Amino acid sequence: MTGPRAASNCDGDRCITCGDTAVEVTVVRLLPDDLAVVETGSGREEISVALVDARVGATVLVHASEAIAVIEEPS
Repeated sequence: MTGPRAASNCDGDRCITCGDTAVEVTVVRLLPDDLAVVETGSGREEISVALVDARVGATVLVHASEAIAVIEEPS
């Protein structure tokens, strides 16, 4: 398999890269160019955080590898 799905961690019908549902993930590390590494619960993935003000430890809502909302700020 090639393309974005090949590099993602898909769990059955649920995939933050190519799925139709947004999922909550935790930001583990911020990267250059508005990217971040997140923990999905079944592994780690790289996503874009260009649309949100994400910090390490924050829970963000992700759809199609794009963080679309910050759900919970780190304490």
